Amino acid sequence: MTYLFEDDSHAALRASAKRFAEAHIAPHARAWEEAGLFPRELYSKLAEAGLHGASYPEAHGGGGGDLGHGLVIAEELILAGKSVGTVVGLGSHGIALPPILAAGTAAQRARFVPRVVSGELIAALAITEPGAGSDVAGLRTTARRDGEHYVVDGTKTFITSGTRADLVTVAVRTGGPGHAGVSMLVVERGTPGFTVGKKLDKMGWWASDTAELVFEGCRVPASNLIGDENLGFLLIMQNFATERIFLAGNCVAIAELAYREARAYVRSREAFGKPLAAFQVVRHKLADMASRIAAARALTGEVVTRHLRGEPVPALAAMAKNTATDMCSFVCDQAVQLFGGAGYMRESVVERLYRDARLYPIGGGTREIMNEIICKVEGY
Repeated sequence: MTYLFEDDSHAALRASAKRFAEAHIAPHARAWEEAGLFPRELYSKLAEAGLHGASYPEAHGGGGGDLGHGLVIAEELILAGKSVGTVVGLGSHGIALPPILAAGTAAQRARFVPRVVSGELIAALAITEPGAGSDVAGLRTTARRDGEHYVVDGTKTFITSGTRADLVTVAVRTGGPGHAGVSMLVVERGTPGFTVGKKLDKMGWWASDTAELVFEGCRVPASNLIGDENLGFLLIMQNFATERIFLAGNCVAIAELAYREARAYVRSREAFGKPLAAFQVVRHKLADMASRIAAARALTGEVVTRHLRGEPVPALAAMAKNTATDMCSFVCDQAVQLFGGAGYMRESVVERLYRDARLYPIGGGTREIMNEIICKVEGY
């Protein structure tokens, strides 16, 4: 199935992404998952295939596409590559670069964006802290102005691509308490006082590196401030809306892969002298899985369409994320059930997808926060 907003340009990118994943990801997916990392050169290979920057402006080295193009590329990479962690790691620039594109200076965009889009540099976003996750306005990492620099102190955690990012878009406190005192800075690898605290081990997404980042008297050039001082919270909220749409799309792709794996398995596996698919209870499970995937795809497609029209979509994006994450958890659980004991084994793709799916009701804003957003927009 495809999204209703798709045209020939999306179809071409789907085909290209599928070829890339089959050649460069699928043969190594399990090994990279077990190793907890994929080769750095995969970024440049993806860029050479015209996929890494397909949704970025041509003026900055991209393909001139939009969120919808990025969504279908990620879907095909997941479906054909069968490693969610790899795709998530490759896509960390999708949340790191938008603030720079939205509010950065011409010099900042020229300096950072093309080198990330080309695969030369790896970019990450750092918002979450040990004591501030969903409560973004409560972040405590400080950035004190000192002449032509900001002195940054604090710790960030759960940062995707954090162990090897060359530049990190960091949320900092430059003003008083609350959302009005938040700004965003680009901190580059090698800046004195900026270190990777440790690599973090996760339940899922094993092939993507996740880190704790530490800033101790880190002197960042004031020219790396994104937009105006103390106006970073708005950039973060704008970024969250598109991130949540993308996460919903990820869930649709993961569930579709789990469904395909389960469907193939029940057709080939026999019990009591006939294929599992011959049993009504099994067919009905597949029907429920397919129906929920179709519903989540339809809602995700609608929010993408409205976003591309320029409509405000914070509530609809939250609805899509919650709907897609609930659906994905259900489908992956049912896929493991249909596989039986084989679904509990590490060599099974559905075992990995079951673990990968658990992050989505948490990342990018928890399910509970999504409901709060919906309540506020709907006025109840």
